[in-house]
Amino acid sequence: MTQIRLNAARLLASAVSVALLSLAPAVHADTLQDISKQLKQGQHAQALEQVDKYLAAKPKDAQGRFLKGIVLTEMNKPNEAIAVFSKLTEDYPELPEPYNNLAVIYAQQKQYDKAKQALEMAIRTHPSYATAHENLGDIYARLASQAYDKALQIDSSNSSAQNKLALIRDLMSTANRPGKASKPVAEPVKLAEAPKPVATPVATPVAATPVAAGPQPVVAPAKPVDAPKAAPAKAPGDANSEITKAIDLWAAAWSRKDVKAYLAAYARDFKTPAGESRSTWDAERQKRINKPGAIQVSYEGLKIVVDGDTATVKFRQHYKSASLKTSSNKVLLMGKRDGKWQILQERVGS
Repeated sequence: MTQIRLNAARLLASAVSVALLSLAPAVHADTLQDISKQLKQGQHAQALEQVDKYLAAKPKDAQGRFLKGIVLTEMNKPNEAIAVFSKLTEDYPELPEPYNNLAVIYAQQKQYDKAKQALEMAIRTHPSYATAHENLGDIYARLASQAYDKALQIDSSNSSAQNKLALIRDLMSTANRPGKASKPVAEPVKLAEAPKPVATPVATPVAATPVAAGPQPVVAPAKPVDAPKAAPAKAPGDANSEITKAIDLWAAAWSRKDVKAYLAAYARDFKTPAGESRSTWDAERQKRINKPGAIQVSYEGLKIVVDGDTATVKFRQHYKSASLKTSSNKVLLMGKRDGKWQILQERVGS
């Protein structure tokens, strides 16, 4: 198998510099420009110090937080970068770029299932986000290569698997493109540029410019990707958008096995399915979620009916773990508690 490495250096810093200059408001453009210059010059420690100072004054600034994630990625601190991007997906689930950059790190770590899940979330957020679609294709190719390789380990005479593996490896060939100097193979999942500054919880994403250097496995020659058409911003008080965000956070917490965030989606007066105590139900859910292996939770066909401070939410839920893969209709009764929409009751079925 071809070794996958993250190619982040010069081109990333240059791309981020262009994005920050064109998108940042004048009031803090100079600071972001300085940080991007430091990135370009490889002064990562100084860039981190400056972005931390910037965020001390603007702790909720999405662009600054996103830039910090890039700085940490450049400093080879994947766990800290994951924490930054993950928190961004919680606070701004409508932004696809943090999901895409989580996929970059997971792919570097060869955690292709997690990379796939992150990209699927990016696409769910913005179906026209071309970079995420392309990157997801790369991840599928890697997963296919692993599956065919495993099949040949079990049965080395399987000619069909041999042919398919050869085709995949040919697509992922590391041959240099004409006119390009030999460089390390670029990570097939590209980093996106920083999103626009967020004035309200509903932020407008920006164009994601793929970062590539040298030959690209699987993907076509890198070129800028047009910005996806942003969905019309919804009013902050719109119940449907608030409920959708709550469901996104619930599914994302479940998928990353964040028990605390998952249980926080349920109201204190949540009616447990079998009538057991809340503490007993919490303990059972924690035990199940913490079982070894990845979890993937997604949904489709969301339908919301709001009635004052309560709502009925219906959707098709897809669940996958190491031992189970199911799809079922789900109904949630939700209520507004302390300004947040939380789950009061849940059941499987129409």
